[in-house]
Amino acid sequence: MTELKPGSLLLLGEECSVQFAGGRALRLRLVSVDARPTYPGWVWLTGYVLDGKGLAVERREVYVQLAGVRVLPTDP
Repeated sequence: MTELKPGSLLLLGEECSVQFAGGRALRLRLVSVDARPTYPGWVWLTGYVLDGKGLAVERREVYVQLAGVRVLPTDP
């Protein structure tokens, strides 16, 4: 797993949580990773949901399994 850092582009799908299953996956531009302890392997992420054009449409805080988070490549 690549280290998550602000500005990373993430894909959150059903591997992260059932809330993103069934076509509800989303791309999230990461703002922060909450440092508070949670259940092992889980983490709170804050970021902006991106639409098909890459524009931020909603700020979200999500609770996900870290092992399921995919870091997407970003343009330089």
